[in-house]
Amino acid sequence: MGNSLHEQLKKAGLVTDRQLQQAHKAKQKKEKLQRKSRKKGKVEDQAEAEARRAAAADAERDRELNHQRVERERQKAIAAQIRQLIESNRVAKAEGEITYSFTDGKKVARMFVSETVRKQLSQGRIAIVRLGQRYELVPAAVAEKIRQRDPSSVVLCNDLPAAADEDDLYADYQVPDDLVW
Repeated sequence: MGNSLHEQLKKAGLVTDRQLQQAHKAKQKKEKLQRKSRKKGKVEDQAEAEARRAAAADAERDRELNHQRVERERQKAIAAQIRQLIESNRVAKAEGEITYSFTDGKKVARMFVSETVRKQLSQGRIAIVRLGQRYELVPAAVAEKIRQRDPSSVVLCNDLPAAADEDDLYADYQVPDDLVW
């Protein structure tokens, strides 16, 4: 049994010299590739690490873009809710001759209202809210719902006065017309 497996297969007639040479060449090529890959292993590891870092950066960017998209959709939904609240609960503006002035940020805006609407505004029963570029009147409860969603939409909402004191000496007196602004 001193013969190698190759020689034994050749004597048995299972393989030819040419097949043995091809097998020997294939084995040498495989060994050569393994030696080269050991040297390249460090380079390949760096490339793999770089690819992983790039994939992680892409995943993080995708998460951030998805978060921004979700936030934009949420803002659109809130704007739609506010618009629906205003349009379904708006108080009819009875065009009046009284100018009601209020501040919207640094700008002073005016609205013509009737006497009853002016009283309701001053008592805090009605509030002024912004819908696009115009102002609308809504009940104070609706204004509070709008304020919970977007505080910048509520322009003016006076606080409801406390219950009238029974000891108030001036409760029965009306404010003269010349003192009303």
